Amino acid sequence: MVIIGDTWNDRRTCTHTQLPLTRSEVTGPGQVWDSRFRHEGSARVAFLAPLAYLRPMLKSPFEPCIPSPGTKVPDSKNWIHEIKHDGYRLIVQRKDKRVRLWTRNGHNWTDRYPLIVEAALRNRHSSFVIDGEAVLLGVDGVSDFNGLHSRRHDDELQFYAFDMLVSDGDDLRKLPLSMRKTNLARLLARRVDGIFISDFEQGEIGPDLFRHACLMGLEGLVSKLRDRPYRPGRSPHWVKIKNRSHPAFSRVMEQLGR
Repeated sequence: MVIIGDTWNDRRTCTHTQLPLTRSEVTGPGQVWDSRFRHEGSARVAFLAPLAYLRPMLKSPFEPCIPSPGTKVPDSKNWIHEIKHDGYRLIVQRKDKRVRLWTRNGHNWTDRYPLIVEAALRNRHSSFVIDGEAVLLGVDGVSDFNGLHSRRHDDELQFYAFDMLVSDGDDLRKLPLSMRKTNLARLLARRVDGIFISDFEQGEIGPDLFRHACLMGLEGLVSKLRDRPYRPGRSPHWVKIKNRSHPAFSRVMEQLGR
């Protein structure tokens, strides 16, 4: 959070001598007023929302749906269960002969993964947006996050697609997941190296599938309600259950300081 005092050194820093500020003095192009402020004597210290400062950096027109952490795999027929690969979340956007790869935080990584870009261009459809994960597979067929993170194998990364947001200019995000999956299967019916459909199962098999995923050393499962639309941000209708013995779980615990 950026504290706005009386004098700006630049857009990121300022000196703080506690002179009062009005709303018009704080807000500017691309900035949003955050009503949280506190009084120190007769002076006001305004807080500029950090997302307002970062917003010009976010270029992707598509904000991804993010699963909520869970502790139990749903076991009812309304859920779809997908294998969770240990990779980087990406949204692949194709418009005619142009392909862009967007990260979860909106950064353009098109230049990083040529195999995925080439696969998108080889698809017979010229306009689509798909959501999934960029993965580096090891010799055992399991995703290799350390190899992925090293960036020594950027030209080998493959994309596992699990959702479709746009098809031939039509926005599919309001459709239920089951219908979006059908459209995705139609888009990727012809196999092209670089982009694949992420495997999934439906219904009560979820807990058994999770146990087998753990035995195989996979990261876990993402379970999703089949009748819900695609919504940006954290969703209670997507639930991520992690394998506690997988390295990805240890990385999360280290980030949390546990």
